[in-house]
This record gives sequence, C-alpha cells and structure tokens, in this order.
Amino acid sequence: MKLLRVGPPGAERPALLDQDGTLRDLSALVDDIDGSLLADASALDRVRAAGGAGVLPALDATGLRVGPPVGRIGKVVCIGLNYHGHAAETGQATPAEPVVFLKAADTVVGPDDTVLVPRDSVKTDWEVELAIVIGRTARYLETDEEALAHVAGYAVAHDVSEREFQIERGGTWDKGKNCETFNPLGPWLVTADEVPDPQALGLRLWVNGELRQDGHTSDQIFPVAEVVRYVSRFMTLYPGDIINTGTPAGVAMGQPEPKPYLRPGDVVELEVDGLGRQRQELKSA
Repeated sequence: MKLLRVGPPGAERPALLDQDGTLRDLSALVDDIDGSLLADASALDRVRAAGGAGVLPALDATGLRVGPPVGRIGKVVCIGLNYHGHAAETGQATPAEPVVFLKAADTVVGPDDTVLVPRDSVKTDWEVELAIVIGRTARYLETDEEALAHVAGYAVAHDVSEREFQIERGGTWDKGKNCETFNPLGPWLVTADEVPDPQALGLRLWVNGELRQDGHTSDQIFPVAEVVRYVSRFMTLYPGDIINTGTPAGVAMGQPEPKPYLRPGDVVELEVDGLGRQRQELKSA
C-alpha cells in the first residue's frame, strides 16, 4: 500500500493512493497514519481490504498539499556515512560501526514544502535518503530477520544539512541537522510488502535540474536490516519512529571548490525507486 497524509500542516487527513493512481480518503476508517495504526495489523488489513474493494471515496488531488506520510513521529534516528561512495568523496574512513545521530521530529515537513536556508548559513547541503518506518516496538533485536519484521515500510527522506554548523561550530552534529524544515519526508509510506529488497533501490537528486546524486542502496555499508538491529541495541524503537539510512555520493560537501551549496531560490528534486518523488523550493529563514 501507498499511505499518505494530505491537507494543511497540522490538519492532514489519512489517505491511500490506489493502484490506478487515484487518491482515496481513509478518514472514515482510521484517524491518522501514525504509530498506532502501523502497530495494528488488523487495522492495516481493513485499510488494505477497503483499498482493494474500491469502496473508499476519491479525493481531488488538485492543489492539495501532501504532508509527511507519518504523523506524531516520536523520533528520527539517522545513520551517517553509510555509503561507501559518500565516505570516499568526503575523505573519511569507512566506519567500523554505524554512525548514529538524532534529528528532532519537528524538522519533518511534507515532501514539497519549502525548505528554509538558516540565517548565516553558507554551507546548506542536500542528502537524498531511504527512510525506514518502524511498525513494531523493537529492542535488542538479534537477527536481520527479526529486524525486517519490525519494519512497517519505507519512504523518501531529504536529510538537509548545514555543514558549517555541523562540523565547524563545535560540539556534535546536532547544530547542522536540526534546523527547521530540514527533513522533508514522503510523499508516501510504502508498506514493506511492496519493497521486497530494500538493498535494490536507486536514489537520485537534482539541483536546479542538474543531476547531483545517482546512487543505489546496494552501496550501503550497513544495510537496512543491520541498521534496525544495531539501533535497537542502543535505544528502543517504537511504531512510527523513522530511521534515515544515509546518503550516497554526490553531496555538495564532496564537490571541488567552489562547492555548490544551496542558496535561496534553488529547487531540489529527489526520488527513490518505487517510493515517489519530492520537490522543494528554498527560501531564507
């Protein structure tokens, strides 16, 4: 299934994109696309059955904003330096264990919402990523099979980053990762049954129409199952939590000088195979 949330910020309604590309209203069946729904197999079965039966009312998508596909997100866990190509382009050693950091849930916006370049920013960068959406409470998972059984689905994420704040201003990465609007997510939550191999997905990103990233999840240092299993050893993952799994080569930080960091007025488009496409215009904060 392709689940999504549409409408104004803070007032999104749950919806489903059916096989014919028609947007269907789920409001009569579920309150929201969130952790409570994702953890309820019977509710998901009802949604799937209604979608297959063609009984859900259609929504007019014209001018309708698409919000983040998951509501009431508890936390956004991120994996840094998780592609061989990205580590190489930035001159960093391949990590022996996953690099883990957190983004605040309030950085998450819709896939086509405006991204704000922070005040005093000189190094705002792009990062297309595969996002994991957790569907079952996960703690101390032992095997890759267990880990994948706790995944509800996948989505496109844009891990926008301010590199000067992240690297040159002291402390941890948090300053460069948690600026407002720095995590567009969606358009859809694609359920895990429609993504049989998360290591077989292409990721692409364009800036002002120029292809900048053209990667593949097969280049991940730590694949999806290992990431979920590893993170569950250090923190409890709850239904509706998000894990951003890292970005492939092609970020601005990895380019020769002068590095083409993002500026107000730029347009970024990105996609992951089967998971949809995002488009953001950048403005000043």
